[in-house]
Amino acid sequence: MAHNNSIILLAGATGYIGGRLLSLLEQRGVRLRCLARRPEYLRSKVAETTELVEANVLDPQSLPAAFAEVDTAYYLVHSMGSAEGFEREDRLAAMNFAVAARNAGVRRIIYLGALGNANQGLSKHLRSRQETGELLRESSVQVIEFRASIIIGSGSISFELIRALVERLPVMICPKWVATPAQPIAIEDVLDYLVAALDLNDRESRIFEIGGPDRICYGDIMREYARQRGLRRAMIPVPVLTPYLSSLWLGLVTPVYARIGRKLVEGLRNPTVVEDASALRAFAVRPRGLREAIARALVNEDRQFAETRWSDTLSSAGPTPAWGGVRFGSRIIDSRTATVAASPEAAFAPIERIGGRTGWYCGNLLWRLRGFFDLLIGGVGLRRGRRDPLSLRQGDVVDFWRVEAIEPNRLLRLRAEMRLPGRAWLEFEVSGDACGSLIRQTAIFDPVGILGLIYWYALYPVHRLVFAGMLKAIARAAEKPTHEACA
Repeated sequence: MAHNNSIILLAGATGYIGGRLLSLLEQRGVRLRCLARRPEYLRSKVAETTELVEANVLDPQSLPAAFAEVDTAYYLVHSMGSAEGFEREDRLAAMNFAVAARNAGVRRIIYLGALGNANQGLSKHLRSRQETGELLRESSVQVIEFRASIIIGSGSISFELIRALVERLPVMICPKWVATPAQPIAIEDVLDYLVAALDLNDRESRIFEIGGPDRICYGDIMREYARQRGLRRAMIPVPVLTPYLSSLWLGLVTPVYARIGRKLVEGLRNPTVVEDASALRAFAVRPRGLREAIARALVNEDRQFAETRWSDTLSSAGPTPAWGGVRFGSRIIDSRTATVAASPEAAFAPIERIGGRTGWYCGNLLWRLRGFFDLLIGGVGLRRGRRDPLSLRQGDVVDFWRVEAIEPNRLLRLRAEMRLPGRAWLEFEVSGDACGSLIRQTAIFDPVGILGLIYWYALYPVHRLVFAGMLKAIARAAEKPTHEACA
């Protein structure tokens, strides 16, 4: 059992599972420290009692300070969003974390991995998840590893994939992986296991396979979702559909873009069922069935947003480009203003609603085309949407942008996460004046080499048209909140 005064370290708090575990640990009243590459994205999400430490599991020099006085460490980190080399990154990150934990005298590491029989030729992704557990155990620190199948919960990558397929396709072409056996588990039950591991009275490293009571396949999950939503869907099996073609198909009709879709599909060919039921003996957790898991997930989806979403994680866009040593050209700035007869609060409201279902106020078809092109070249596209339709916080995803800074009723700065030959930001500033409010819109682009300059100037006429139209529509919406954005 963890000591009351010892610190619990959470690595992966910006992720889907970690974000939910964060709030549960805070409710438990433990001394909690979060390790994050960008702690500024977490500050608005944590309690005042939670400590934030800037560190990167790929940089061993940054880790010792994060492990000071730590008794138990959660490791919920993966590199699934990486374009290439995710296995190498997962391996390096796990080794760095394990060494830092051992050197600091950490008592226990709790890790969430993936089910799958290693003797049946696992996919790269599943093999990497299990290898991570092995590397953590080599540290000689006690490791409690949970291995799970499909996780059902509002905002999870598996649930969003299923929801999008069933909602959008009356007739579904189903490749072989739709019939692969699995043992899905509700997100609430996964979190219960992770919290219960704090109090496990065991000194040996253990691997626990966890899953719900139903052994089914992806097709069964989709049929149950359709039943609860009152939808009639035809499912047509096809004998061959390669992971590459399946990933492109998923990228077109779901929020899962091709790079992650390919890794998902490769893993879905492997059965992921519980073969060792020791978790039911070691813990009091009794996982709920598929029907209840989907029903609970739908409650959150019907509230329009989930507590956390896989697409909000920092890794969802892939690794942040390393610009060290890259020489940028002269920074290009395109700025314009509009005066509105409205308070700063009213002027900022339509700005904070930008993206997602609201759209971009002008040229929405052009934005969708840009998003589709981004998908084709391995980017995130527009499919991530946003966490909440009305409010934003630092670190939130807005389609293929991320909120880099937000100050209520004054500033919103978005950093581009689409594929670009450079770096880009879109910023809105609101200030009060004698006539009401002044809105300043600024597009900023740091081009890389001649390709970056060609990109900017080739699209400048389109950018000028869209950004000018966007500002005008925002100004109209500020003065008339019910005014609809232009198409």
